[in-house]
Amino acid sequence: MPRLPLTTERLALFGTLLSVFGELHPFCDHWVQGSKSASQKRLYGEDLVHADGSPADPDSPHPTMTESQLGRRAVACHVASYTAVQLAATVAVTRAFGYRVTPTALFAGTVINAGTHAAIDRGALLMWLARKSGKTGYIEHCKAVRVDDKDQVTSELTGPGSAWMELDAALHRAIGIGAAAVTTWLTTRTRARR
Repeated sequence: MPRLPLTTERLALFGTLLSVFGELHPFCDHWVQGSKSASQKRLYGEDLVHADGSPADPDSPHPTMTESQLGRRAVACHVASYTAVQLAATVAVTRAFGYRVTPTALFAGTVINAGTHAAIDRGALLMWLARKSGKTGYIEHCKAVRVDDKDQVTSELTGPGSAWMELDAALHRAIGIGAAAVTTWLTTRTRARR
């Protein structure tokens, strides 16, 4: 099969990677991510807790950790599952179309997506960016309303239906553009030198 012109090859690969990265993001966040990871990934603090998040005494016979340690552990579990699905889908889709992304490029795109996903989902970076860009009012105004089984109404800052979730998804998708561009460039750069 004749090779495509380099520009066409790059645009096709970039579009494919962008589709896989962007379209799998909601699937991985809402179907692949475990409930515990979702509820615990933004925990911060020095109070001792058990692995399920329940408070622990310093002399507890069961393993304990700080809330911050549990939060980091939860985000690591989420990012690991997210990354595994995204990487497998990237390889499957590109190979199904007869294309092989180089291992170096796959690694680079994966590191960009995984590293930034962890930093954003942990929460502190997203809040810092929101403050710097004047979006804290949006976050405070667009909270999600929750009704429990006793018809008690509460508001939630970070869950589904909130501005936090919208800003989170927008950041991940914007970063996916960079990850797709880097992956494309690394895969096709040797051909560009010829």
